[in-house]
Amino acid sequence: MYSDKKNLLQTVALLRAHGISEVVVCPGSRNAPFAKTFADSPDFNCYAVTDERSAGFFAIGRALQTGRPAVVCCTSGSALLNLHPAVCEAYYQRIPLVVVSADRPAAWIGQMDGQTLPQPGVFGTLVKKSVNLPEIHTEEDEWFVNRLVNEALLELDHHGCGPVHINVPLSEPLFNFTTETLPEVRRMIRFDGMADSGRELKGFLASELPRFHRCMVISGQMRPDEAACLAAAIPSKCVAWLTEIIGNASGFPKAVRGFDTLLYAADEDLLQRLRPDLVITLGGHIVSKRLKQFLRHTQPLVHWHVSPDGAPADLFGCLTAVFESPADDFCRALSQVVKSEVSDYAAAWSSACAALPSPEVDYSELTAVRRVLEALPVPAVLHLANSSSVRLAELCPLPAGIEVHCNRGVNGIEGSMSTSVGYAAFSSRMNVFLVGDLSFFYDMNALWNSYVQPNLRIVVFNNGAGAIFHALPGLKIDEPINRIVTARHETSAEGWARERGFIYLRADNAHSLQDALPAFYDNQAAAPCILEIFTEAMTDAVELRNYYHHLKNWSNSSTQ
Repeated sequence: MYSDKKNLLQTVALLRAHGISEVVVCPGSRNAPFAKTFADSPDFNCYAVTDERSAGFFAIGRALQTGRPAVVCCTSGSALLNLHPAVCEAYYQRIPLVVVSADRPAAWIGQMDGQTLPQPGVFGTLVKKSVNLPEIHTEEDEWFVNRLVNEALLELDHHGCGPVHINVPLSEPLFNFTTETLPEVRRMIRFDGMADSGRELKGFLASELPRFHRCMVISGQMRPDEAACLAAAIPSKCVAWLTEIIGNASGFPKAVRGFDTLLYAADEDLLQRLRPDLVITLGGHIVSKRLKQFLRHTQPLVHWHVSPDGAPADLFGCLTAVFESPADDFCRALSQVVKSEVSDYAAAWSSACAALPSPEVDYSELTAVRRVLEALPVPAVLHLANSSSVRLAELCPLPAGIEVHCNRGVNGIEGSMSTSVGYAAFSSRMNVFLVGDLSFFYDMNALWNSYVQPNLRIVVFNNGAGAIFHALPGLKIDEPINRIVTARHETSAEGWARERGFIYLRADNAHSLQDALPAFYDNQAAAPCILEIFTEAMTDAVELRNYYHHLKNWSNSSTQ
């Protein structure tokens, strides 16, 4: 019988799934659940070594002799510190050593409880990966533990071998051995672009792809050159290729955009037809929360992730394979093994998104963004701030030949204008930056330097508050928290724009906006320009909801 501790069971089951069978166990009470679970499983060869200083080196010897990773398991407290010399040796000799340390619950560390010290990260830079597992109380906890252990074990031989550390807090009671079998666990694999030949990758794709009939490829944030290479390589007739405005693929008819809106409008029958069984992610961040929620609730689903550094990104909670490869190289390999005929699944996504009505609503930020993007000169560089700007721009078509940038690494509001100023200062094209009022005022010092050039155009959407908060589901904003949550204000960019030598334009209705755009985009202007577009504080959120309501009505009528 095995321990009832779920984080322990995930760890042991994943060691088995990754083919690791050699385990050196040191004595102790906190790691006794590990000792019995390892010993009772026929999949492990266990060796008892009392002194941790010796046990770590014994495990190194076993790893050297077998050519496979070995585990050393110890109890909490100073026992773990005694493994430090062996970990150091394994690091510099590049030996795949797995340190599994039992620990006390975090609440009791530093509270004069016995055998406690801060164990997470204790080996510092001398391990390739260190993870600290939570105790499992929810399904999300279990997914998190599974992900962390997979990530640690994948690093054992990634770009050379070395040690990893898995720290496992265990609460009392410790000695409930009521589990009859180890759980079935999800194992992640990685194709290392530095080590695995193209033949092995193609063999994997050829054996696995026939299992899947609805293949979706999602390209996140990309540079224009990356998107162009991807467009040339991707088998778009066979897979549904989804991308967003920050994916820089607007000029490629193969790419499907507008899926965030479609997922809002689609009824259950259409959603069933659009559900994939394989998702392949490429590039950087994805903005659409609806797409993430849609895929996180799609079962069963297999997720493969492609990244140049081979880092796992378990965005939908079902990652099974990581490919260390440039996106276009992977897609070329994919093209060589997929069927050549047109996929009904790919066609379903393309036709459904193409049928969506345009976001034509009353004067609001949504219509203002549409008009600004329609009038963009080509070629140009479009910079998007986070929050409303990038989401509203995603609802609108974009002319081909526009390069798009957005700070989606962390998605914060700080620095988006500074980034656009830094880019425009050394660009020969017109650079247009779309930003909300809070982000603009937060980063006003971006204009306080000597590098601002006449090719910079800034559109400030001023609705007197962070209106996007009104559109958040489940958040009811009443006084007095309205002023606090939405940062309501009566500030204008005009004074700062004129003081910094900008041409200043203002629009507060559809006619004044249309009148301002020719001057705003005048490429003969001797100074940079700010166009401040005013809407009512609540208009943005209300009109956006009205547009989505219109989509629901359209969706219902189109299926009748």
